[in-house]
Amino acid sequence: MESEQLFHRGYYRNSYNSITSASSDEELLDGAGVIMDFQTSEDDNLLDGDTVVGTHYTMTNGGSINSSTHLLDLLDEPIPGVGTYDDFHTIDWVREKCKDRERHRRINSKKKESAWEMTKSLYDAWSGWLVVTLTGLASGALAGLIDIAADWMTDLKEGICLNALWYNHEQCCWGSSETTFEERDKCPQWKTWAELIIGQAEGPGSYIMNYIMYIFWALSFAFLAVSLVKVFAPYACGSGIPEIKTILSGFIIRGYLGKWTLMIKTITLVLAVASGLSLGKEGPLVHVACCCGNIFSYLFPKYSTNEAKKREVLSAASAAGVSVAFGAPIGGVLFSLEEVSYYFPLKTLWRSFFAALVAAFVLRSINPFGNSRLVLFYVEYHTPWYLFELFPFILLGVFGGLWGAFFIRANIAWCRRRKSTKFGKYPVLEVIIVAAITAVIAFPNPYTRLNTSELIRELFTDCGPLESSSLCDYKNDMNASKIVDDIPDRPAGLGVYSAIWQLCLALIFKIIMTVFTFGIKVPSGLFIPSMAIGAIAGRIVGIAVEQLAYYHHDWFIFKEWCEVGADCITPGLYAMVGAAACLGGVTRMTVSLVVIVFELTGGLEYIVPLMAAVMTSKWVGDAFGREGIYEAHIRLNGYPFLDAKEEFTHTTLAADVMRPRRNDPPLAVLTQDNMTVDDIENMINETSYNGFPVIMSKESQRLVGFALRRDLTIAIESARKKQEGIVGSSRVCFAQHTPSLPAESPRPLKLRSILDMSPFTVTDHTPMEIVVDIFRKLGLRQCLVTHNGRLLGIITKKDILRHMAQTANQDPASVMFN
Repeated sequence: MESEQLFHRGYYRNSYNSITSASSDEELLDGAGVIMDFQTSEDDNLLDGDTVVGTHYTMTNGGSINSSTHLLDLLDEPIPGVGTYDDFHTIDWVREKCKDRERHRRINSKKKESAWEMTKSLYDAWSGWLVVTLTGLASGALAGLIDIAADWMTDLKEGICLNALWYNHEQCCWGSSETTFEERDKCPQWKTWAELIIGQAEGPGSYIMNYIMYIFWALSFAFLAVSLVKVFAPYACGSGIPEIKTILSGFIIRGYLGKWTLMIKTITLVLAVASGLSLGKEGPLVHVACCCGNIFSYLFPKYSTNEAKKREVLSAASAAGVSVAFGAPIGGVLFSLEEVSYYFPLKTLWRSFFAALVAAFVLRSINPFGNSRLVLFYVEYHTPWYLFELFPFILLGVFGGLWGAFFIRANIAWCRRRKSTKFGKYPVLEVIIVAAITAVIAFPNPYTRLNTSELIRELFTDCGPLESSSLCDYKNDMNASKIVDDIPDRPAGLGVYSAIWQLCLALIFKIIMTVFTFGIKVPSGLFIPSMAIGAIAGRIVGIAVEQLAYYHHDWFIFKEWCEVGADCITPGLYAMVGAAACLGGVTRMTVSLVVIVFELTGGLEYIVPLMAAVMTSKWVGDAFGREGIYEAHIRLNGYPFLDAKEEFTHTTLAADVMRPRRNDPPLAVLTQDNMTVDDIENMINETSYNGFPVIMSKESQRLVGFALRRDLTIAIESARKKQEGIVGSSRVCFAQHTPSLPAESPRPLKLRSILDMSPFTVTDHTPMEIVVDIFRKLGLRQCLVTHNGRLLGIITKKDILRHMAQTANQDPASVMFN
């Protein structure tokens, strides 16, 4: 019953006393400008519905008295717009939940009246499953399209298939009978740009021409991507996960999940990946899936008119996004639960699972990688791991944690510098410079020239008898009589040592370029670059341990389990563990990351090493700062996001944080029956607050309720149009009964029905620890502070964020709305 009553409470949030600022939520418009640094354009399909017809809903007023009222007395019909939200405002979770419960009751009460009403009831019940099915289908189809197009355009930088222009390099040589085992990627059908332009396949001239064409295509793709983002959909840049986390916490960013953003993000993601920049497509695929979920939710009134219900669809969509990004349906559900979702009821868990299943099924049907699997990195190792190997695995975890801490600090410092200098005003130039530096340095090194996903696949792969990579250039035992899967550990050849040097250079290059690439104005994911850095480090460590075991097999740590001629160490496994550790260090994911990696690689047997490395990387990263990269970017952009993982341990009270403070002007309030329409309009025009507490009288200060600025404005405008006799001097009444007025007085305006009769309140002696917990668990926007029933002040979500910044010795002004 207690939770039921809590869900019936209505509340509204706003920053009442930020007198020196503009509208408290409108300040966030600057935050959005910070994200884009472009001229923004309005999108059509927005996250919040244009019109929410507020019928009647039940509220609990103090105790257990239920009152069901229409939104505006004296009017024949509900007012369009009352109960909706402006851009850059936070939704009222409790009101939305209450509204949905009332809608559900109304449908249930009518379903026995006729067959048509029963059909409507069934449609309503199934609409949730229908919308996640459509989202899964669209996400899988778009992911397959992006994978195929990105592979083709990546290979376009090196050459073209003359037989069929739409084939990438690998597909072009599939049907050729003229390939050799050593040079299986060379066939007459595939022509490099040097062969086409100057007719040379080898030599310095050929190398220079291929180098020039590689840079030309990389710059062309990057320029086209950033231009499309800037002109058509500024919200299509970046990863999208920080904004999606904020949206799922109840914040509204109009156009962020609209159809223009979806279309431009899909196109520019292919271009950005093909340009060779140090970024991945996995994070943006979550954004693409959430756009699909948002657009499909408009087909169903149950979701289009209720912001809280819509966020359930978006949680399921984010699971579908990770499912198709990594071919990891279970990992996608856990990612949605652990990393992005704010409110995740059991029903949403089932629907997320179903959306991830549908999306993975569609992707498998498309088969974009041509290997009949969902993923590019599928590996099969033939050797178990040994207890001693936990030591190098934990070392890789330490490296992952250090890399994560370094990357977060360096990237945030660079992004902050970009915002505070003139460089941030030229996003196209920045992308061109980063793409040019990346292309010039990447081409000479075969490991950086490779598509990052291909690089990770090569690093994960075990050295079998059919591998021709230089990483597998070991000195073979000439006495071996037959080819077997378990090739014994062998001394490294010149190719392996050469590959290690190239990998060391690639590691330094990837670390530096990823810091400068994440955050530029093209779609850019972080999963794949982080995994590549970890895979490179892991493969180097794996080869070192392998050679140590070969040359020193009589050491006590090896002789118990590693005999001469046995296959003891698998360097590819170390690459896999290193990749998980580095991604964990950057994002601070744990459970979902381990599941994603074993689904990604099929390495279920190696779940303990993965867990050890991921947990170590989290501990090491947390020692330098508890924020992951997404939380750091949320804070950088000044979004009002209360992180559930962050602890609040200070001993302050509500009275220390509430506004007004000692030297502030008094709180702007309305009285229940002493104000005229002109008085209220003047207060709305003179202040920037988004809501006003309603009290009995200035003398008593007894709290009656809370009225939202937007609802007041809409209700007064509607009353002037539709009711006769409503003028500026009309008395506005929030009380149950209109007070007796002189006969010559103009007609009064009753606004009790737009009044929230049960705003959430705390006393002035409530510890802030409890207040913060209440805000997090109920998704509050604001709560009022009282003393013996008398109104003292207000605490908003922004006040809490400022206070938390202050207690962490940060400047509150620099943290919020910068």
